[in-house]
Amino acid sequence: MPDAGSAAAPATHTQPEEADRLRELLRRPAYQKALVFSALIGVPVSLIAFWFLAGVHELENALWADLPSELGWDTPPWWWPLPLLAVAGVAVALVVKHLPGAGGHIPAVGLHAPGQGSSILPGVVLAAFASLPLGATLGPEAPLIALGSGLAVLFAQLVRAPVTPQSTPLLAAAGAASALPVIFGNPLVGAVILIEVAGVGGPRLFAVMLPALLASGIGSLVFTGFGRWTGLSTGSLSLELGVPTPRLDAGDVLWSVLMAVAIGFAVHLIMNSGRLAAVFVSTRTIMRTTACAVAAGACAAVYTLVTDRSPADVASSGQATLGQLAQDPHSWGVGALIAVLLFKATAYALCLGSLRGGPIFPALFLGAAAGVLVAPLPGLGVVPGLAAGMAAASAAALRLPVSSALLVVLIMGSAAMTPVVILSAVVAFVTVQLLPPGRAVPVPGQPAQPPPDRDSDAPGDRAEQT
Repeated sequence: MPDAGSAAAPATHTQPEEADRLRELLRRPAYQKALVFSALIGVPVSLIAFWFLAGVHELENALWADLPSELGWDTPPWWWPLPLLAVAGVAVALVVKHLPGAGGHIPAVGLHAPGQGSSILPGVVLAAFASLPLGATLGPEAPLIALGSGLAVLFAQLVRAPVTPQSTPLLAAAGAASALPVIFGNPLVGAVILIEVAGVGGPRLFAVMLPALLASGIGSLVFTGFGRWTGLSTGSLSLELGVPTPRLDAGDVLWSVLMAVAIGFAVHLIMNSGRLAAVFVSTRTIMRTTACAVAAGACAAVYTLVTDRSPADVASSGQATLGQLAQDPHSWGVGALIAVLLFKATAYALCLGSLRGGPIFPALFLGAAAGVLVAPLPGLGVVPGLAAGMAAASAAALRLPVSSALLVVLIMGSAAMTPVVILSAVVAFVTVQLLPPGRAVPVPGQPAQPPPDRDSDAPGDRAEQT
């Protein structure tokens, strides 16, 4: 039997070898050129991403605020989501059937590593504009990843920069990172998300993430300066809490663990339902996609009839509603919170499988609403419940615990809730990993995609599955 010293010997040589490989990589002229090009490419990609987000935001305001006001309603009437989402369903189905890339990836499978092609860009943009402003219960992050990565590769081809199989993933990651900062309010969040989505480690991690971090920082500067110059808003994700932040105690920690298990199980059911919806719309696409979209609109309509609140609480990403909930959580009664959880979760599952967008924003809202609902439990407060719920729901939906924890800490604007955020993210992630995997999702024109493998230990395996 080898002794302890001999067993540990291989590990002593691993770190120098890894460091040597990284040093060698950084000295390569080709990689240095890739870093410079990543910085340069971040500017045009960020500008286009800014206008994309601003356009989505302005069109959503026009359809859900300005137009109802001009027609004499303070808030959209109960039936308002039905025609809008019917149009969304038809438009997305046509994009899926007739344009390359099927309008981007199906949200029910989570987030994807940055793509490598630019041919899918028209379909991604059209599907996003047909889904997000018209009331899809989805966020803009997945289209932004596809848009940023596709634009980076496209610009490299336009300027005839040397593009190789090795450099293409770097450019795609840099483009995606430069497009993400504005919606999360911090360039680090997008970079960390790409770390976990790509699922790489060692020198490969640095090779991918140095261009991504560089482009992400530049993209954040462009978004900030350009937003001030134009006066337009893209709706970045940040919260202003309307209640004081308490000190954590044992009750907050205990309830956070129990919440994380329950939320992880519930979000797992929602994501699996979204995969079933994706299977349902994979045949007879136009009719069934439209049916799912209208059903999501019906969830918003019934919610309004039941609660007398705006249908936008359900038929939207939840970004604006999340801010309202955090600002004044006590304005939501128990009945309204239960109703929005039930109807938005159903609409979320339908949109995950049929329309196009990202899974982060609705998951954050559902987790926050669940946290506020259970906040009156003895020993639990509103702010710890809000933080733990968002972290658990995000980690369960994305299966990216580090990104979820960092995202929630940053949007809360305080590190006071960090312990329960990390604990909830990890517990929810482990809960989901231990549950049976969901149904494989067929992608138009591609082989069926397997669900994430809960038994896979290699991050790279997860990247290949997504």
